Amino acid sequence: MKKLSLILGLLVVTITAGFAQKFAYVDTEYILGNIPSYKAAEEELESMTTEWQTEIDAMYQEIDKMYREYQAEKVLLTQEMRQTREQEIISKEREAKKLQNDYFGSEGLLYQKREEKIKPIQDEIYNALKEISNEGGYALIFDTSGGPSILYSNPRYDISDDILTRLGYKN
Repeated sequence: MKKLSLILGLLVVTITAGFAQKFAYVDTEYILGNIPSYKAAEEELESMTTEWQTEIDAMYQEIDKMYREYQAEKVLLTQEMRQTREQEIISKEREAKKLQNDYFGSEGLLYQKREEKIKPIQDEIYNALKEISNEGGYALIFDTSGGPSILYSNPRYDISDDILTRLGYKN
C-alpha cells in the first residue's frame, strides 16, 4: 500500500510539474522573411558573393589559359623560360587562392559583412524572444525552421508573429 501511494504521489508531482512548464515555438525563417532589412541585407550579400565569385572564376580561367599555353609551347622553351612561366602560373594561382580566402575565408570579407548586416537583426530577434519568453513564462521555445526536430506542434503556441510585432513589423 505504501508503494502504491508513493508511486501515485510521484505520478501527481510529475504531472503537475509537466503542466507547470510552458512551451512555445517560433519559425525563424518566417520571422526573417518578414523583416525587410534582413531581405535587403541578404540580397546585398548575395550580390557581393556573385561579384566576388565572378572575379575569382576569371582568375582561374586566366590561370587555365596560361597553363594550356605553357603546355603547348613547353617543348620550344629553354629551361630558364620554362621555370619562369611555371613560376608565373604558380604565383597567379597563389594570388587567386589568397583572394578567394580574403573574400570567403573564415575571417574573410563575406564573414565580416554578414556579421555587420545580419547579426544585429539576429540579436534583435533574440532579445524580443527573450522578452516574450520572460513575459509569457515559457520554459522552452523551439525553432521549427531548423528541420524536423518537432513532429507536431499546435499553432496556438507559435509566437513568431509576436516576435515580429515586438520588432515593429506586421505579418
